[in-house]
Amino acid sequence: MPGLVRGVARTAVIAGTATAVSNRVSRRQAGRWAAQEQQAAPQQEAVYAQPAPAAPQPDKLAQLRELGSLRDQGVLTEAEFEAQKYKILAS
Repeated sequence: MPGLVRGVARTAVIAGTATAVSNRVSRRQAGRWAAQEQQAAPQQEAVYAQPAPAAPQPDKLAQLRELGSLRDQGVLTEAEFEAQKYKILAS
């Protein structure tokens, strides 16, 4: 009987140790995930918090109108018009 009790006690100690280690690993991993989420949250908020693009300034509008008239007159091709329009809007 003492051998049986010793075997049961040993199994209980091993199982208890395994449970404690497993719980500790789970808590540590959960803490790491929470830290990663906290670090990612400001980056995600920054993406969503970016202001909307401002309306084109009056001088840009004048430049675009001039480009449109040059295209309509046949001075600029459609590809040249698009390239110049992109440059104006990008600046």
